[in-house]
Amino acid sequence: MTYEVLARKWRPQGFEDVIGQEHVTQTLVNAIKAGRLAHAYLFSGPRGVGKTSVARILAKAMNCEQGEPGKPCNQCQSCREITGGSSVDVQEIDGASNRGIDEIRELRGNINYMPSSSKYRVYIIDEVHMLTLPAFNALLKTLEEPPPHVKFIFATTEPHKVPVTILSRCQRFDFKRIPLRKIVEHLQNISHQEGIEISKAGLSLIAKEADGGMRDAESLLDQVVSFAGTTVEDKQIIDILGIIDREILFRLSGSIIEGDMKECLEIVDQVYNYGYDMKAFYRSLMQQFRDLLISFISRENELMEIPENDRERAKEQAEKAGRERLQIILNFLMKHEEKLRFTTHPRLLLEAIMLQLCQLRDFLSFGELLERVEGLEKMLSGPTAAASSSDIPSLSDPAPGWHKEEADGVPGGPEGSSGEDEWKRFLAFVSSKNRPMSKVLEEWKLLRLSEGSLELKKGDRSFSAAYFDDDEKLEQLRAYCGEFFGPKVRISLLGSPKPADHVKKLPPAKAKENHGGPQKNLPAPVQDILDVFQGEITRNESPGKPVSD
Repeated sequence: MTYEVLARKWRPQGFEDVIGQEHVTQTLVNAIKAGRLAHAYLFSGPRGVGKTSVARILAKAMNCEQGEPGKPCNQCQSCREITGGSSVDVQEIDGASNRGIDEIRELRGNINYMPSSSKYRVYIIDEVHMLTLPAFNALLKTLEEPPPHVKFIFATTEPHKVPVTILSRCQRFDFKRIPLRKIVEHLQNISHQEGIEISKAGLSLIAKEADGGMRDAESLLDQVVSFAGTTVEDKQIIDILGIIDREILFRLSGSIIEGDMKECLEIVDQVYNYGYDMKAFYRSLMQQFRDLLISFISRENELMEIPENDRERAKEQAEKAGRERLQIILNFLMKHEEKLRFTTHPRLLLEAIMLQLCQLRDFLSFGELLERVEGLEKMLSGPTAAASSSDIPSLSDPAPGWHKEEADGVPGGPEGSSGEDEWKRFLAFVSSKNRPMSKVLEEWKLLRLSEGSLELKKGDRSFSAAYFDDDEKLEQLRAYCGEFFGPKVRISLLGSPKPADHVKKLPPAKAKENHGGPQKNLPAPVQDILDVFQGEITRNESPGKPVSD
């Protein structure tokens, strides 16, 4: 007996067998039950998600002699002929090989004949976007007003190539990619029925490689079983399908996070020697960091396409790197993807990218930089800092608010208290929540503070003046003002940053007195940052060794 591949053997024969396209099948069943069948349908979507299968099932449901409405029996002569592809009344036409105007003219000449044994004559045109423009034009009038015994069903993976004049004459249904979970469940059912022993993790590898297509998943399972027999191991799946081993991806992502250049280069060499396509490997690496970022946000998120047994490991790596660093790495990989796509030396470029990613750990975020500056201030100030630290609000202290206190019989608030005093209390409040923002606000000038408005003038330094050009930081400032002053305070930012050449500098003598000799020729932006954070650049002097000038 001739062997039948799994993709054909397990092809859906009823609407209830179609996986992941309930929005289409339910609509068609309801239309059949209500007698509201359209004369033309267009099924669009990715390959292998059930477009042609649903077209056949719809044709059977239209012509079935014994089954219930919307549920073909698959036993009558009409259903058996359509299933076997031998029905005279249901014709499947390949749009790629019958794309000319002559074929469409022949079709127009045949549609006037009544069906031989069925209720409707159904024309299923697959890959209809391959028809030529003259062929589409020849089909227009017939498609708009076909004989009552004729139905058209078009299927395409590229609906944007179908003329709008055709689209407007059809009921369009967009098929979705099948979720990974549903593909795995269906493959588990097939494996159980076929006597195939395979782990759920192995089926997940096959389902992910299928990229949302059930037909591709069934074909890959068939290929794996042909190689390994009825007992399949995960390593065999990786070898036969050429899938990037997830262990390699975890090793490489861990090495990038730890900054281990040697390990990264060794992994790239291993991938190259295995014969993996470097560009496909790069895409898998981007997917890995995307999954790590989603894992950091929510480990149970279904958007993360990682097997259950790897989710804990992904969570550990994500927490070790942090959200900000994972975002930086992912943005870096996305930015350099185009270079890898067009290079003639993908291995060389990939190695250079890995080295750059390892060096990203040496660059601190703004928050980390501020924490280190604060730590240095505490170390250098000693007991004096400890004595004065009691005046600085702690994160555990209750947030200050706009209190209506009575002072000399006058109500408190912006009208009854000094605007400068209230502004200082607001700066202390912001410092307890966002220290970098409070440092920037100290450089700004308070123009007006009332119960309904807050007016600020930008500072002279370009670094602090451009701080609130970022919409996200401006929204944070509005949130802090609403929390401290009340939700109805209007914020006005006046002035504009001065060019870097006009930034006020300290006299050379004063700069040398405050920061030492090496800082007097610093660029203006660097000097701005040092002034905002009260920092200085010092030389590293080792004990017992002279310092060379």
